[in-house]
Amino acid sequence: MKNYWPLKSYFQFTSQQRTGIVGLFIIIIILEILYFAIDFNLTEKFFPEKEQWISLQSKVDSLKQIQKDKKPMQYSFNPNFISDYKGYKLGMSVAEIDRLLAFRKENKYVNSAEEFQEVTKVSDSLLEKISPLFKFPDWTHNKSNSNFKNEKKDYRKPDFKSGKIALLDINQASQEDLVKIYGIGDALSLRILKQKELLGAFVSMEQMNDIWGLSPEVVSQLNSHFKITIPRDLKKIPINDVSLKELSQFPYFKYALAKQIITYRSMNGKIDNIEDLIKIKDFPVEKAKIISLYLEF
Repeated sequence: MKNYWPLKSYFQFTSQQRTGIVGLFIIIIILEILYFAIDFNLTEKFFPEKEQWISLQSKVDSLKQIQKDKKPMQYSFNPNFISDYKGYKLGMSVAEIDRLLAFRKENKYVNSAEEFQEVTKVSDSLLEKISPLFKFPDWTHNKSNSNFKNEKKDYRKPDFKSGKIALLDINQASQEDLVKIYGIGDALSLRILKQKELLGAFVSMEQMNDIWGLSPEVVSQLNSHFKITIPRDLKKIPINDVSLKELSQFPYFKYALAKQIITYRSMNGKIDNIEDLIKIKDFPVEKAKIISLYLEF
């Protein structure tokens, strides 16, 4: 009986096919060997720059934490110029603040922590807390305690503060003249002179309010001792002929406003007066009178 196997036909291969199958098995075996023999885990590359950044970041984080934990720095101040808000922050009552302000309206100044308590009637505990922050002008420390106790108290600074006041032209004032005002030192006096240089001259004492760092009390003192005389040779800005670059250098005009003025002039023709400039958006109307004194129409 002849053997019959129905699947025999599926296992009959030509010599080329048998060679291919053998080759495929060899490849599979090789790949298996490689798989178990080689470690395919990726080794982490070392980047020195990364390590440096990580180290730097840790330092930054530590500094941030130190800054966060650090108490706000308290700066020294002259108690003669305590405002309502400043006094409230220091813990003074409304009555204590009012006593100091009334005292200052008499053009008087406290020159020590003891005088401050005498005027304001603050408690000993509050004085002990805030007095380390007091900073008085150097000249107040030159007085001997014995003489100060025996003499009649005069809370005003010498020079401009006593005697008959002669008004000086602030456009002619020197730094020495300005520092005689109580509350003005070298930095503020130079700032005033710098502003005068930028403008060519002051045309109104109201301009003192525009100088950063001058308190209302100091401005009041300036108004009491100085006046304004507008120089005849004050160089004015020819508003209808000036270039954008020149106009933007004027302290009262920023570049954006100067550009709007040039555009307005191009579209509407000649600018006749300050009223024409007031029509321009963002023009500082509240300073129009002062600005007009610097312009030539």
